[in-house]
Amino acid sequence: MPSYREGGGAPVQESPNIIMDEAAIRRALTRIAHEILEKNKGIEGCAIVGIRTRGVYLARRIAERIREIEGSPIAACELDITRYRDDRPLVDGASVGVVCSDGDRSFDVKDKRIILFDDVLYTGRTIRAAMDALMDCGRPQSIQLAVLVDRGHRVLPIRPDYVGKNVPTSKHEQIEVSLTEIDGDDRVMIKHPREAEIGG
Repeated sequence: MPSYREGGGAPVQESPNIIMDEAAIRRALTRIAHEILEKNKGIEGCAIVGIRTRGVYLARRIAERIREIEGSPIAACELDITRYRDDRPLVDGASVGVVCSDGDRSFDVKDKRIILFDDVLYTGRTIRAAMDALMDCGRPQSIQLAVLVDRGHRVLPIRPDYVGKNVPTSKHEQIEVSLTEIDGDDRVMIKHPREAEIGG
């Protein structure tokens, strides 16, 4: 059914390739926030660590939702895993460590319950690299995993604790996550092989 722009006018045709719109992403993040609180019985000793790039913004949004629910802040940090990836060349000057949103580079992961956040879970290699990077920063009490989209096709035995949406895909399809902070809007799209080739 077509939707209409606010104030009337011509209907806005939703792309059939959009599997999550702004409202769906918001609902998924709110649900994950509640699940994190339930699983950990609150936020004491917890920190949310987003994997650069989009995982960082998702982590910050989750932290804000938890603050609204609990009335208390939770640390929201970011992790650069460039030096730990086995599928990309090493970038000179790539940093190592957990950096909090306030710029604190001395954040200690030791004995913390870390909730890693990424946008899309695929083979599991990114998460393996993130865990390696975390362990080099200290020894957390536990590491939990939250993802906005799980598309399957794991090659490593990694399973998320919190999932916004499970999306069965073929290996030839692509999942594209757009976030307002860097892309101008919130949406998750699935691109089929021909669309991925022509950038459609």
